[in-house]
Amino acid sequence: MYGEWSLEDSDVREVWGYRNGLSVAAAALLLETATAFLPETGAARELARGLQTPVALAGGAGLGASLVLIHIYVAPIKRFLQALWALGFCGGLYLAATQAQPLPEYVASHPSAVWLVGPFFAAVTGVAFKEGMCYGKAECAALFFVTPALLLGHLTGLMPPEAERALLVAFTALALVFAARKYTQAVKDDIGDKSVFTFLALPPEEQERRVAELSAQASSVRARE
Repeated sequence: MYGEWSLEDSDVREVWGYRNGLSVAAAALLLETATAFLPETGAARELARGLQTPVALAGGAGLGASLVLIHIYVAPIKRFLQALWALGFCGGLYLAATQAQPLPEYVASHPSAVWLVGPFFAAVTGVAFKEGMCYGKAECAALFFVTPALLLGHLTGLMPPEAERALLVAFTALALVFAARKYTQAVKDDIGDKSVFTFLALPPEEQERRVAELSAQASSVRARE
């Protein structure tokens, strides 16, 4: 849009880092959801309970890494998503450090804990919106609605337990599809137009000069035609 650009090795590494971070988050979510359906007693349940908090934090860190590497033209939006993630992740760390129960189990049994971890899921909703709008991904459009519905339903207690579990399964399935389908996209799709990032990094007066240059070039081309 604002000039020529090329795909570099660093761009490829960033994209793969972004996708891998999403995969870590989705895999952690799958393990946590599976734990919720284990029998209340037994060796499997006890083993899973011991892993819940580190798995949840690893998944959260995966999303955090993705939010560092994600390509969004409007920098304040990217920083806002990162701030939401940081608030929610720190809330999770606080609960993990102060409560005896595993982190996901505590949030499940104490709906008010959503106030502490909720910003993390708001960041998830933001990523889903970005991916849905940019690439028309149906699973991301669904995630955009399912994520807040699950959190608000749990927080308010208005959702029956069976419905909450069904929504949790849907949330997990959508996240897995989203993470898996990222690997089917061309790397350049996740980069976007690098000339836009270069343009937005310029001082306002340089942006005006660049726009004027491009307008003059376009006028010259039309005149020759």
